[in-house]
Amino acid sequence: MTRALVIGGGVAGPVAAMALQKAGIDAVVHEAHPTPSGDVGAWLGLQTNGLDALRAIDAEQAVLDVGFPTPVIEFRSGTGKVLGSTATTGPAPGGTVGLSMKRSELYRALHGEALRRGVDVRYRSRLVDARGTPAGVTATFADGTTETADLLIGADGVRSTVRSLVDPGCPPPRYVPVLNTAGYSEHTPAGAEVGRLTMVFGRRSFFGYLPAPTGQTWWFANPPLTREPAPDEVAGIPDAQWRSLLRDLHAGDRCPAGDLVEATAGPLRGWTTYDVPTVRRWHRGRTVLIGDAAHATSPAAGQGSSLAVEDAVVLARCLRDLPVEDAVDLFERTRRARAERVVAQGFRTSSAKSPPAVGRVVRDLVLPVVLRRRDPQAWMRRHHVVWDAPALTA
Repeated sequence: MTRALVIGGGVAGPVAAMALQKAGIDAVVHEAHPTPSGDVGAWLGLQTNGLDALRAIDAEQAVLDVGFPTPVIEFRSGTGKVLGSTATTGPAPGGTVGLSMKRSELYRALHGEALRRGVDVRYRSRLVDARGTPAGVTATFADGTTETADLLIGADGVRSTVRSLVDPGCPPPRYVPVLNTAGYSEHTPAGAEVGRLTMVFGRRSFFGYLPAPTGQTWWFANPPLTREPAPDEVAGIPDAQWRSLLRDLHAGDRCPAGDLVEATAGPLRGWTTYDVPTVRRWHRGRTVLIGDAAHATSPAAGQGSSLAVEDAVVLARCLRDLPVEDAVDLFERTRRARAERVVAQGFRTSSAKSPPAVGRVVRDLVLPVVLRRRDPQAWMRRHHVVWDAPALTA
């Protein structure tokens, strides 16, 4: 039986192990952290294409149990004008819609499902090196242990160690010119509806909020910052400074940002975002990259987790049908164009969140027309993985 080492236990790692298991391939997940965890205060969307890929390996229910439907995304200007809306439905059977969930709960759900299926997940196991051998790949870990397998899969995120081994000269991740902070507020804005995600193009900052079934309102903010901050600079911003900054940025907007932030228990914290627009090669020998290791995207695309799930399932299908070297080559050829297009779209969206005055006027005139005619993100959500089809039809 083919055996794989999966490096990284975020989203792509446990899904890859489950998909490989379905393909008849044994997989061990090595996770550097002591437990499956996520960013406190962070939440995300899992779109219909991600749910579709999970359905292909019978793992959809695990995330349905921790997320809630988010069928509509509404866009507003800083003046309060509704610019339009989009539905998050996709072509998947049953007319499913996108889900929202806490990142930490998504991680725990995927790990829990992998463990339930008998996947071997080893925590506190940090990769430091890997070398190809005539029989496969030998991985070396920080505790000095080594392990050999037929294949090594790098699912270790935007700061991927495996990427540096596959493409040693790869450029570093690219800074996305907005900051991030988020929270869970006890305030419910007037007129808000559970499951309706409202995106506000404020005059000086972008803000989003989503009423949850728990009675809280989940929110995030993206203050613009064109210069790349020093390491740990944003993480060191204190709670009081975040609250003051958000009050100031949204003081002139007709949106509930101030009330939501005020009713959020602290401490608020922030983080920077980086994407990976292109990696020159996704595989070398019997080592291959998936998820953020190959193509990290800005959260503005709303597709990071969904792309990672797609990758994991498509790679397993390729390995099911082809020898390892041919499978990883087909996987890259199948996935690269789609992933890089999503990354590019996410960067453009992030960069355009807080344009100058003229740009705001043009956006507020053009966006309603665009949204009436078509859903600009439908092509992302309509991707469908047919597990039983031969890999060469991908």
